[in-house]
Amino acid sequence: MGTHSLHRKILLAFSMEVSKVLWFLILGCHLCVMISRHGVEASHNVYPEFQSLSSLQVDQLHRTGFHFQPPRNWINDPNGPMYYKGLYHLFYQYNPKGAVWGNIVWAHSISTDMINWKALEPAIYPSKPFDLNGCWSGSATILPGDKPVILYTGIDPQQRQVQNYAIPSNASDPFLLHWTKPDNNPLVVPGRDMNASAFRDPTTAWLGQDGYWRMLVGSKRKHRGMAYLYRSKDFMTWIKAQHPLHSAANTGMWECPDFYPVALSGQNGLDTSFDGKDVKHVLKVSLDLTRYEYYTVGTYDKKNDRYVPDKNSVDGWSGLRYDYGNFYASKSFFDAKKNRRILWGWANESDSSQNDVRKGWAGIQAIPRMVWLDNNKKQLLQWPIKELESLRGKTVQMGNRQLKKGEHVEVEGITAAQADVDVTFSLPNLDNAEPFDPSWVNAQDLCAQKGSKVQGVVGPFGLLTLASKNLEEYTPVFFRIFKAPNKHVVLMCSDARSSSLSKGLYRPSFAGFVDVDLSAGKLSLRSLIDHSVVESFGAGGKTCITSRVYPSIAVFKNAHLYAFNNGSETVTIDNLNAWSMNRPRMN
Repeated sequence: MGTHSLHRKILLAFSMEVSKVLWFLILGCHLCVMISRHGVEASHNVYPEFQSLSSLQVDQLHRTGFHFQPPRNWINDPNGPMYYKGLYHLFYQYNPKGAVWGNIVWAHSISTDMINWKALEPAIYPSKPFDLNGCWSGSATILPGDKPVILYTGIDPQQRQVQNYAIPSNASDPFLLHWTKPDNNPLVVPGRDMNASAFRDPTTAWLGQDGYWRMLVGSKRKHRGMAYLYRSKDFMTWIKAQHPLHSAANTGMWECPDFYPVALSGQNGLDTSFDGKDVKHVLKVSLDLTRYEYYTVGTYDKKNDRYVPDKNSVDGWSGLRYDYGNFYASKSFFDAKKNRRILWGWANESDSSQNDVRKGWAGIQAIPRMVWLDNNKKQLLQWPIKELESLRGKTVQMGNRQLKKGEHVEVEGITAAQADVDVTFSLPNLDNAEPFDPSWVNAQDLCAQKGSKVQGVVGPFGLLTLASKNLEEYTPVFFRIFKAPNKHVVLMCSDARSSSLSKGLYRPSFAGFVDVDLSAGKLSLRSLIDHSVVESFGAGGKTCITSRVYPSIAVFKNAHLYAFNNGSETVTIDNLNAWSMNRPRMN
């Protein structure tokens, strides 16, 4: 999976909001949440006393209703999602023995719609010398002749990260129940001049017009993050290119790289091997240093096998993110059934490992999203797959409802703990908006400074999700609009600081700026609310934020949903639709 730095053993201490100090042993990736003043970190934390402690009883209090998660135990990275012979396949990192990271296998589930799932036996588990110490993240590639291949990172007896492959034992079986790991593994090993403990997560391979397959492997050289490029004529013998496809200084380890083409117009996706005109390419990396994912939009120079981000597309910490919250180690695939690109991402827990063991589970997958290039050609748009709407139940509507300063109005008649809500706000005259300070470059810091309780002019306005009746607990998702010299700046926040009265939780104020044209005087927000997760999409999917929260009062029937405005300018609910969400089949 993404993070596997077994070479690092750093003992960290950090203080939480309740002045509690927790000590963690970090071995590398994104598998247990830690709290710092700068955001979420995560790692292959080792808890030997918990690794194989299977809970006899699963706590249902904060389990999600319509997000993907197995009945119990630990999950993290989605691996190798694909569409094959009429079925969607999702592989994911899973501990079959406990609710913390350890004993990792490639769990396997199948679906006809990516909403209702049936679990199968694990596809890959440690069994050979080349993966005896771990079967970590990777991807799936479908070769000509409809032949699927899994590429994955194994940990060998020397604790090196090596790249292996597995093939179906019976390729005519649409369930792909059994997988074989041939003895000519590993396919790729780190060279002598490479860091063998920072060499992982092979991408879906793509086929060039020259007949060579190509794949990327995430790595770093000192502080420079990089995506090593490998080529193969037969998919068996892989040669490292002289230069990485791309690299960036001071970005650290690049985990879970993803590289794919996007059409210049329209919402249709493209096969990873698509070779034609009118395309851009996207390179996404998961940064080990920040625990966030960043992507750039740019040009793939096929002749020289180099990727060049566009001038306005920034590598690293100040660049674009898929999601500005609890979202990591994502993997996309081309859905040939509906000609779209689908993105899966892991939403980790924000409570303690002790809590995870007590409740018997940890980790969910975010709702699969369709991704395509925005009309401005500068960023991606993301939206929950259409199939999710099949779970919608009872619905309520609201429209032409003014929200004056300090007002909040309840959205009644649905199950607020398990809901899908889509609202469009009509904006007031923006001439009076607060002036934007150009020093406000960090959206998360700005959200912490100007939260939902801090009165503004145009905003804050939005939704109070997972709220208790008297607002002792709530997770606000909201906008705030500022006036810069030549444009208006839109801040979107999902602020967990008031989400729970429970102690010892990580409750960040996640935020991102929204690059949106406000000339029409409207701004939309969609939030998927599911007991312990609020997954939000601003302005039609331009900015997305996923928050994990653990209310103690606002649970089940005691959860409420409100629309609110705490700005001096009146905003209007132009149109609001909210649905109770039914549970999918998960068996």
